[in-house]
Amino acid sequence: MTQAAKLTRITYLALLALALLAPAIGLYPVFVMKLLCFALFACAFNLLLGFTGLLSFGHAAFFGSAAYVTGWFIKAQNWTPELGLLAGMVAAGLIGLVVGAVAIRRQGIYFAMITLAIAQMVFFVCLQVPFTGGEDGLQGVPRGRLLGLISLESDTNMYYFVVAVFVLCFLAISRIVHSPFGQVLKMIRENEPRAISLGYQVDRYKLLAFVLSAALAGLAGSLKTLVMGFATLSDVHWTMSGEVILMTLLGGVGTFFGPVFGAGIVISLQNLLADKVGSWVTVIIGAIFVICVLAFRKGVVGELQAFRERRQAAAKAARPQA
Repeated sequence: MTQAAKLTRITYLALLALALLAPAIGLYPVFVMKLLCFALFACAFNLLLGFTGLLSFGHAAFFGSAAYVTGWFIKAQNWTPELGLLAGMVAAGLIGLVVGAVAIRRQGIYFAMITLAIAQMVFFVCLQVPFTGGEDGLQGVPRGRLLGLISLESDTNMYYFVVAVFVLCFLAISRIVHSPFGQVLKMIRENEPRAISLGYQVDRYKLLAFVLSAALAGLAGSLKTLVMGFATLSDVHWTMSGEVILMTLLGGVGTFFGPVFGAGIVISLQNLLADKVGSWVTVIIGAIFVICVLAFRKGVVGELQAFRERRQAAAKAARPQA
């Protein structure tokens, strides 16, 4: 194992320890849970953009639709939390299959615009169908009992459940990216014509990546509904798609921890400044994004990794040849 890999592993273990100790050191559990939900959303989006090279402007459709499905099944049908989460994830994956089957026939801005257009259709459906509550949203979703045994009404129990789900999903995304399937996705991102010339059916790989990203985004939306107890139209609005793009670019596209870092910055600023500056918080976040794009084009984490790689290359070049 290289020194960089050891440092990365130590960093992740330290962050995991911090997450486990967060309630004990005074961090507000609901805030951290919300942060982890959006961090999972950003990681799911990064799987598509950072490792496959597909820019979607419609990921709010998967996040929000899963939030509504989970909330309805738990509240109206008295499903247990784990079944509600599974239902939301499956619903998002199926919507992703339909959207992906249409969108991957195009590339670049055309792909992005198709995803945005279909997401707006999903928004209109969520506005009109009765079970979503329309503009009032779906309110009063109970957390229930996990497996019928563990009550999630306690913020502490709910917190550790969210941490467990996030860690498992983060490890799953890492496994996907480092698998042979993930290597093909990277090849498609870097040079799609070369991948086609080698015999890979790139549309199938892109569709599977799209469905996986949609399902994980849906899981993030379902978790958010379970944590907060409601699902609203803002979850499926196009601005939510913009927020997840902002989180990913701010942290670093194509990095593992970048989306988590970007989500942490955006959610923290919204939480800290919303009651002080009101709607101006969006202006502040926008200004930070502009500065980041101008000064850190690879995102904060991406630039740190690039700096570390340059130092390692310089140190290697400076060593005397044997």
